[in-house]
Amino acid sequence: MRRKSGILVVMLLLCSFDTSLGTLEPVDYLALQAVRKSLYDLPGSTFFAGWDFTGDPCGFPGVFCSAGRVVALALGDPRAGSPGLAGRLSPALGRLSALAELSLVPGRVVGPIPPSLSLCRSLRFLALSRNFLSGAVPTSLPSLRGLRTLDLSFNLLSGPIPPAIAGIPALSNLILCHNRLSGQIPPFPSSSPLLRLDLKRNSLSGAIPALPASLRYLSLASNGLSGPVDRVLPRLTRLNYLDLSMNQLSGQIPGQIFSFPVSSLQLQRNDFSGPVRPVGSLADGATVDLSYNQLTGPVPGKLAAAGRLYLDNNRFSGKVPARFVERVVSGAIKVLYLQHNYLTGFGISPAATIPASTSLCLQYNCMVPPVETPCPVKAGRQKTRPAAQCGWRKG
Repeated sequence: MRRKSGILVVMLLLCSFDTSLGTLEPVDYLALQAVRKSLYDLPGSTFFAGWDFTGDPCGFPGVFCSAGRVVALALGDPRAGSPGLAGRLSPALGRLSALAELSLVPGRVVGPIPPSLSLCRSLRFLALSRNFLSGAVPTSLPSLRGLRTLDLSFNLLSGPIPPAIAGIPALSNLILCHNRLSGQIPPFPSSSPLLRLDLKRNSLSGAIPALPASLRYLSLASNGLSGPVDRVLPRLTRLNYLDLSMNQLSGQIPGQIFSFPVSSLQLQRNDFSGPVRPVGSLADGATVDLSYNQLTGPVPGKLAAAGRLYLDNNRFSGKVPARFVERVVSGAIKVLYLQHNYLTGFGISPAATIPASTSLCLQYNCMVPPVETPCPVKAGRQKTRPAAQCGWRKG
């Protein structure tokens, strides 16, 4: 009797297996099995608890099928704060030839990105961020001509960015920030539909190359980029976010960028020099940070439209335009940092009331600050520059 029961169980399992193969292409079925063997749930995650291969894999969590093929694979529980996965990415992913979308939730997945992913010719969306993937960005990825989003951010990837990635004709989002990438940024063709380029916090060097005018978001902060930007930035007229901070970029800041529809313009901690001459009108309430450069000349009145303005640690001189005083008193400017320059006047009454929500710092200039306001600790305690320094500047 026991023997008959055992045979019955085996037959039921075989029937279930055959049903799965009937629903899903065998090659995809086997690829999912390999993926399951190479990854596992971190403590607290139950993602793979629903991967029971006695059933139809098209009903597994994160697996989406069409016409008997896996077309989308979302590995891990996408809920914010949910534990992710560990293990490695299986090269068998490349066997899912109909795959259009592949994503991996934040976790502790290690090892290289399988070059075999280039065999997924229909892949449009590839997001493997916030894990511990290492090694090089596969040089085979640019063969994915339909790829629109490539997000490999917050990993341990090293080596250069494959130059051919810039030539992927459909690519609109390239996000490789927070890795260990080195070498130069590849130039992009003018025909590229790229909207977002985020390469911050790597070890990239050299000049900023030609970039497509389609860009809306550009972040290259915290690299080792150098050289002028006057030939690259003026044509990026659609930018609404620009962060080039913490590099070694030099030369004058192109005046045209202040007329772009930017909500955030961050150029701090570079080697920009010369006067700032904005062309056009700054977007009202924008955040503008030009601090820690070598900028000279008067403070431009057009920058008073900013909501947060950081001009500290430069070489600005002369009196601050009255427009700034009006914006400070009205509370329109939330932050105005002018410390560590060579300014000679800020026409505000000592009795003026500055809104509690506004931060104003004027110390260490060629004037006694007309109002007492709290400054950042790193501004130091000295209120005014030594007279000898101000005399030299005037001379």
